[in-house]
Amino acid sequence: MDTSKASKNIIFLVIVASLGYFVDIYDLLIFAIVRVKSLHDIGVAPADIRAKGEYIINMQMLGLLVGGILWGIIGDKFGRIKVLFGSILLYSVANFANGLVTDVNSYAVIRLIAGIGLAGELGAGITLVSETMSKENRGYGTMIVAGVGLFGAVAANLVAHYGWQHAYFIGGGLGLLLLLLRMGTFESGMFNEVAKSDVAKGNMLMLFTNRKRFLKYLYCILIGLPLWFVVGILVTQSPEFGVELGAKHILSAGTGIMFTYIGISAGDIIAGIFAQITRSRRLTVLIFLLLSIISIICYLNSAGLTQEKFNWLCLFMGISVGYWATFVTIASEQFGTNIRSTVTTTVPNFVRGALIPITIGFEFFVRYFTSHGHKADSSIKSAYLMMFILIGISLFALSQLKESFGKDLDYVEHDEMRAVELI
Repeated sequence: MDTSKASKNIIFLVIVASLGYFVDIYDLLIFAIVRVKSLHDIGVAPADIRAKGEYIINMQMLGLLVGGILWGIIGDKFGRIKVLFGSILLYSVANFANGLVTDVNSYAVIRLIAGIGLAGELGAGITLVSETMSKENRGYGTMIVAGVGLFGAVAANLVAHYGWQHAYFIGGGLGLLLLLLRMGTFESGMFNEVAKSDVAKGNMLMLFTNRKRFLKYLYCILIGLPLWFVVGILVTQSPEFGVELGAKHILSAGTGIMFTYIGISAGDIIAGIFAQITRSRRLTVLIFLLLSIISIICYLNSAGLTQEKFNWLCLFMGISVGYWATFVTIASEQFGTNIRSTVTTTVPNFVRGALIPITIGFEFFVRYFTSHGHKADSSIKSAYLMMFILIGISLFALSQLKESFGKDLDYVEHDEMRAVELI
């Protein structure tokens, strides 16, 4: 293949991966945006909307956990392209079904299925781009994927104004259109080489049979925790936070999510460029984690909050946790080709799924402060505690990972248990 054709193929791959992540984020966040309106329309009492909403979002996140494992293994065993096709087909069909729900339980089950489908998109796309581009420039590729993709949140918020059922139907339609565009994508050369060998592929147990490899995998997950705390708690529950902050009107979580993801997109581009200039992904993540502390404190101290000020704060928080592409790239660069898809797909989905224990921990603190006479600001105090816990964990995990910028990815991980059996 000549250089010109190879460059065009890489550009096409980055565009397709970017659009795929755009649809993925649209569908991932659509429930958070239409939560109040959709639950009201299917008969949920206003007092139960928060609890029922947490139940449904946790079912979606459970789907992401299951799907992350499923698609990661498929990607390493059968190819990254099969994941891109299968995952988007599943969540597109699920979104059509979501537009027809009439009760909470069916809503939750379909979001579970949608979550399984949504889990494959980012990992497969980042893995393909990382393995196809040069080691010096792959950071730009993953930056573009995330920067373009995250604008799916903007689209979701705009479309939601036309009704929550229409928002789900349009999400499903966008996914099916993307399937047609993907007909021209090609498989990773690194995967094709490994596929010819007899090395163990997509064996997730390899991540747990070696202590050093397991800890590296765990640290990759932990550095991403603050992002979903910001999106899943601070912004999604902004109507409730607004009450404690003395907001003059009920804050719009949908608008907040839109501005947060505009910020995340900008942050991803800034982080990607900064990592390329400094040649350090670890330094980049460190700076963004410290910035996130400042942005969250600003939000939680905004007494008399207005929607306009809330939007700007969401933009600031979004920028500060906009190291998502850098974080996923770090995970992709830490492991060999035979389990790279498994890692790159499961890590971001385990971070998304971590919203379940984060929500449980947050609600525990809310109940604790409420029972101890702090009902008026129980959510704010709980958010402070969760912020310090999660960012503290992320900073420690980051300190344990080696720098991966410019690392050669053309290698495989060896299964120690299998080696012993062969001996």
